[in-house]
Amino acid sequence: QVQLVESGGGLVQAGDSLNLSCEASVRDFHTYAMGWFRQVPGKEREFVAAISRSGGNTVYADSVKGRATISRNNAKNTVYLQMSTLKPEDTAVYYCAAAGLKYTITVVQHSEHYDYWGQGTQVTVSS
Repeated sequence: QVQLVESGGGLVQAGDSLNLSCEASVRDFHTYAMGWFRQVPGKEREFVAAISRSGGNTVYADSVKGRATISRNNAKNTVYLQMSTLKPEDTAVYYCAAAGLKYTITVVQHSEHYDYWGQGTQVTVSS
């Protein structure tokens, strides 16, 4: 079984930056593509970013492109999401997820392809 724990969320002001972390309790972390999604009450879960097993390939949602950076440290079983120039519309619960499949730009952008999910961390951006 795989357990994912997010951290780093909080209350920030518009224009600020924030770093989120997700640590995985798994022996073969390097075999999973990892993704970040976010969700607000009453809305569907939205793709944010994804990274391949080795970290060599990344993809971002248009809504965060240019403001977000996803990275991973396989030695620490951790994936990160750095966000800058935060906007009120970035307010959401952010989830990390693990996908035990080959990384493709199309597949990793859809939540149904992920096998494991963390409990989420709240990010609130005030105006």
